[in-house]
Parts: sequence; C-alpha cells; structure tokens
Amino acid sequence: MSRSIRVLVLIAIFAAALGVSFGTVLWLFPVGKSLVTQPSTVGGPFRLVDQDGVTVTEQDFKGKPFLVFFGFTHCPDVCPAALFEVSEILRAMDKDGDKVGALFITVDPERDTPEKMKDYLQSFDPRLRGLSGSTEDLEKVAKAYRVYYKKVPLADNDYTMDHTALVYLMDKDGRFVAPFNIKRPPEQAAADMRRYL
Repeated sequence: MSRSIRVLVLIAIFAAALGVSFGTVLWLFPVGKSLVTQPSTVGGPFRLVDQDGVTVTEQDFKGKPFLVFFGFTHCPDVCPAALFEVSEILRAMDKDGDKVGALFITVDPERDTPEKMKDYLQSFDPRLRGLSGSTEDLEKVAKAYRVYYKKVPLADNDYTMDHTALVYLMDKDGRFVAPFNIKRPPEQAAADMRRYL
C-alpha cells in the first residue's frame, strides 16, 4: 500500500471516529433539551435556637440565599477566621447583605449555649446568626449537611472539636449550590453572592 493511500485511510478512520464521537455526544446531550439533574443531598430541614433564644428553621430563609458554617466558639483559629471573612463579605455587600442569611451552627452543644454564642458573635457582623440546640438536633443538621465533627480530648479534662470547615452556599429555595470561596477579596465574593439574590 502506497504512502498516500495509507494517509487517506488514516484520515478516513479519524473522520469516522470523529463522526461517531459527535453523534454520541448529540445522543447523550440533545440540543435544546435541558439535562435532568438529581436534587442535592446536602442540606434540609432544621429546627435550632439562635443567640437570642429565637427558634430558627430553614423556612426562615425561604426566598433568600444563605451561607452556613459549622464550628464552635472555643475554636482557636479556623472558626474565627471564617466568621471574619463572612462578616467582611456582608460588609462589602452593604444593604444587599440584608437580603442574605449567614449562619454559624455549633458542633459543640455542650458548651455553646445561646448566651455563649451571643457573647462570641459580638466580634462579628451583627447579621450573623449563631445556632445551637440539643445534641440530637445538631447531629441531624450535621448529617443533613454531611458535616464531620468529633470531640478530641485534651489535657486537664478539656477538649476541642475536629470538624468540617466549609462554608455552604444555599440558594433561595434552600438547595445546596456549592462550597462558597471566602478566601478572596470581599468585594469579589460579594459580587458572586449577589448573583443568587
């Protein structure tokens, strides 16, 4: 077989393979039809108490996007840093910050009473709501958000908490969108957040 014929055969095989691939893509993802996506399995109903002793449920955030962070008040660095970043985003949003929710849910109900949460949150944006509750209620919420947490013993009968440190972005219908990146300029994060208003 001459070289020119081999080249033509290879081109024909490549073209046929490209055609099959393109046809497969069109078959799997038809033009003009939306893809059916599975509902998110992150998030869900909850009933907790905020730092003012007010009962809070997911229904209180219907119609507005909200951020959720799980942590605890005795956290030495990760939690205060995350809450500071969320506070800076709310500040950068100015009045639009009133149109979003921001939740700090404890993973340490043994120590984080509403009173303790109220005292702790004075260092951050006043729009942040700190939620606590019974061990059982918090276990349900953590499971719904797929949050890992565990008590880690320290010396002198003290302890700390190991936990997931994501900020969850939930949309106006309470559905999980994605982990929200707070490690960027607050104005940039605020502009991103405004897309969900």
